[in-house]
Amino acid sequence: MISKFVALDEMDKKLLNLIQLDFPLAKQPFKELGEELGTSEKEIMMRIERLITEGVIRRIGPIINTRNAGGVSTLAAVKAEKDKISEVANIISEYDEVSHNYLRGGNYNIWFTVSAANKAELNRIIREIKVQTGCPLIELPTKRLFKIGVKFEIR
Repeated sequence: MISKFVALDEMDKKLLNLIQLDFPLAKQPFKELGEELGTSEKEIMMRIERLITEGVIRRIGPIINTRNAGGVSTLAAVKAEKDKISEVANIISEYDEVSHNYLRGGNYNIWFTVSAANKAELNRIIREIKVQTGCPLIELPTKRLFKIGVKFEIR
Protein backbone atom coordinates (compact mmCIF):
# COMPACT_ATOMS: atom_id res chain seq x y z
CA MET A 1 0.00 0.00 0.00
CA ILE A 2 1.53 3.32 -1.02
CA SER A 3 1.26 5.82 1.80
CA LYS A 4 3.69 8.46 0.57
CA PHE A 5 4.01 10.72 -2.43
CA VAL A 6 6.76 9.68 -4.85
CA ALA A 7 8.22 12.34 -7.13
CA LEU A 8 8.40 11.17 -10.75
CA ASP A 9 10.53 12.82 -13.41
CA GLU A 10 9.60 12.86 -17.09
CA MET A 11 11.54 9.65 -17.85
CA ASP A 12 9.76 7.82 -14.99
CA LYS A 13 6.39 8.93 -16.38
CA LYS A 14 7.26 7.85 -19.94
CA LEU A 15 8.51 4.50 -18.67
CA LEU A 16 5.42 3.86 -16.54
CA ASN A 17 3.08 4.81 -19.38
CA LEU A 18 4.94 2.50 -21.75
CA ILE A 19 5.19 -0.64 -19.60
CA GLN A 20 1.57 -0.72 -18.45
CA LEU A 21 0.27 -2.36 -21.63
CA ASP A 22 3.29 -2.79 -23.87
CA PHE A 23 6.09 -4.55 -21.98
CA PRO A 24 8.43 -6.10 -24.57
CA LEU A 25 8.39 -9.88 -24.81
CA ALA A 26 12.07 -10.21 -25.68
CA LYS A 27 15.33 -11.67 -24.38
CA GLN A 28 16.43 -8.17 -23.36
CA PRO A 29 13.23 -6.24 -22.62
CA PHE A 30 14.99 -3.50 -20.62
CA LYS A 31 17.37 -2.88 -23.50
CA GLU A 32 14.40 -2.51 -25.88
CA LEU A 33 12.69 -0.13 -23.45
CA GLY A 34 15.89 1.89 -23.20
CA GLU A 35 16.18 2.13 -26.99
CA GLU A 36 12.56 3.24 -27.28
CA LEU A 37 13.02 5.88 -24.56
CA GLY A 38 16.47 7.02 -25.67
CA THR A 39 18.43 5.73 -22.70
CA SER A 40 20.40 2.66 -21.63
CA GLU A 41 19.27 -0.76 -20.48
CA LYS A 42 21.07 -0.12 -17.17
CA GLU A 43 19.17 3.17 -16.65
CA ILE A 44 15.83 1.44 -17.26
CA MET A 45 16.70 -1.37 -14.85
CA MET A 46 17.79 1.10 -12.15
CA ARG A 47 14.61 3.14 -12.57
CA ILE A 48 12.34 0.10 -12.39
CA GLU A 49 14.18 -1.19 -9.31
CA ARG A 50 13.76 2.24 -7.62
CA LEU A 51 10.08 2.44 -8.58
CA ILE A 52 9.50 -1.02 -7.10
CA THR A 53 11.39 -0.10 -3.91
CA GLU A 54 9.37 3.12 -3.56
CA GLY A 55 6.08 1.27 -4.03
CA VAL A 56 5.11 2.85 -7.37
CA ILE A 57 5.35 -0.53 -9.15
CA ARG A 58 4.07 -3.56 -7.24
CA ARG A 59 5.19 -6.17 -9.72
CA ILE A 60 5.93 -6.73 -13.37
CA GLY A 61 4.40 -9.87 -14.78
CA PRO A 62 1.79 -11.29 -17.10
CA ILE A 63 -1.94 -11.09 -16.54
CA ILE A 64 -3.15 -14.61 -17.10
CA ASN A 65 -6.76 -15.53 -17.74
CA THR A 66 -7.04 -17.89 -14.77
CA ARG A 67 -10.21 -19.60 -15.98
CA ASN A 68 -8.84 -20.30 -19.46
CA ALA A 69 -5.70 -21.73 -17.86
CA GLY A 70 -7.81 -24.14 -15.77
CA GLY A 71 -7.55 -22.21 -12.50
CA VAL A 72 -9.99 -20.43 -10.23
CA SER A 73 -10.16 -16.98 -8.69
CA THR A 74 -12.32 -14.90 -6.42
CA LEU A 75 -12.73 -11.37 -5.16
CA ALA A 76 -12.57 -11.17 -1.38
CA ALA A 77 -12.78 -8.47 1.25
CA VAL A 78 -11.79 -8.18 4.89
CA LYS A 79 -13.04 -5.91 7.64
CA ALA A 80 -9.87 -4.39 9.13
CA GLU A 81 -9.75 -1.98 12.05
CA LYS A 82 -8.41 1.45 11.01
CA ASP A 83 -5.23 1.06 13.07
CA LYS A 84 -4.54 -2.35 11.48
CA ILE A 85 -5.11 -1.48 7.80
CA SER A 86 -1.42 -1.34 6.81
CA GLU A 87 -0.58 -4.50 8.74
CA VAL A 88 -3.49 -6.42 7.22
CA ALA A 89 -2.78 -5.13 3.69
CA ASN A 90 0.86 -6.22 4.03
CA ILE A 91 -0.17 -9.73 5.11
CA ILE A 92 -2.49 -10.03 2.10
CA SER A 93 0.16 -8.66 -0.28
CA GLU A 94 2.63 -11.36 0.81
CA TYR A 95 0.68 -13.91 -1.22
CA ASP A 96 1.86 -14.25 -4.81
CA GLU A 97 -1.66 -15.44 -5.65
CA VAL A 98 -3.07 -11.99 -4.77
CA SER A 99 -3.09 -9.77 -7.84
CA HIS A 100 -5.02 -6.77 -6.50
CA ASN A 101 -5.21 -5.40 -2.97
CA TYR A 102 -6.87 -2.05 -2.37
CA LEU A 103 -8.58 0.06 0.26
CA ARG A 104 -12.27 0.91 -0.11
CA GLY A 105 -14.80 2.71 2.03
CA GLY A 106 -17.29 0.73 4.09
CA ASN A 107 -17.10 -1.97 6.73
CA TYR A 108 -15.27 -4.42 4.48
CA ASN A 109 -12.46 -2.04 3.62
CA ILE A 110 -9.63 -4.08 2.08
CA TRP A 111 -10.56 -5.83 -1.15
CA PHE A 112 -8.34 -8.24 -3.07
CA THR A 113 -8.36 -10.80 -5.87
CA VAL A 114 -6.93 -14.29 -5.32
CA SER A 115 -6.16 -16.84 -8.06
CA ALA A 116 -5.13 -20.47 -7.61
CA ALA A 117 -4.69 -23.67 -9.58
CA ASN A 118 -7.85 -25.23 -8.11
CA LYS A 119 -10.67 -24.64 -5.62
CA ALA A 120 -8.92 -26.51 -2.79
CA GLU A 121 -5.83 -24.30 -3.10
CA LEU A 122 -7.98 -21.17 -3.31
CA ASN A 123 -9.86 -22.20 -0.15
CA ARG A 124 -6.55 -22.86 1.66
CA ILE A 125 -5.24 -19.37 0.81
CA ILE A 126 -8.51 -17.69 1.86
CA ARG A 127 -8.47 -19.62 5.18
CA GLU A 128 -4.83 -18.65 5.81
CA ILE A 129 -5.50 -14.97 5.12
CA LYS A 130 -8.49 -15.04 7.46
CA VAL A 131 -6.43 -16.63 10.26
CA GLN A 132 -3.31 -14.49 9.73
CA THR A 133 -5.22 -11.20 9.63
CA GLY A 134 -7.75 -12.09 12.31
CA CYS A 135 -10.32 -10.17 10.28
CA PRO A 136 -13.81 -11.13 9.16
CA LEU A 137 -13.57 -12.10 5.47
CA ILE A 138 -16.16 -12.44 2.73
CA GLU A 139 -15.78 -14.00 -0.70
CA LEU A 140 -17.42 -12.33 -3.67
CA PRO A 141 -17.15 -14.88 -6.49
CA THR A 142 -17.75 -13.85 -10.08
CA LYS A 143 -21.32 -14.31 -11.24
CA ARG A 144 -20.85 -12.63 -14.60
CA LEU A 145 -17.49 -11.58 -16.03
CA PHE A 146 -16.89 -8.16 -17.55
CA LYS A 147 -13.31 -7.56 -18.72
CA ILE A 148 -12.08 -4.05 -19.31
CA GLY A 149 -8.65 -2.76 -20.14
CA VAL A 150 -7.23 -0.09 -17.87
CA LYS A 151 -4.28 2.16 -18.49
CA PHE A 152 -3.47 5.05 -16.19
CA GLU A 153 -2.01 7.99 -18.08
CA ILE A 154 0.74 9.31 -15.85
CA ARG A 155 1.40 13.01 -16.34
